[in-house]
Amino acid sequence: MAKPGRATQGKRIRERAKLEKQKEKQERRNQRKEAKDNKLRPAGEADPDLAGIVPGPQPPRE
Repeated sequence: MAKPGRATQGKRIRERAKLEKQKEKQERRNQRKEAKDNKLRPAGEADPDLAGIVPGPQPPRE
């Protein structure tokens, strides 16, 4: 006969490892989100990629 106890223990160990990995992943996501929120530009500073762009039709290139 097979030993059902080992399979159950193995599954429990795998599930715990999976939950721990998910927890670590969520912590890393939260850290990245906090770092991104803290990196915001001051209100007076414009985005350098958008500086000088005027809405509407653009003048033709020379």
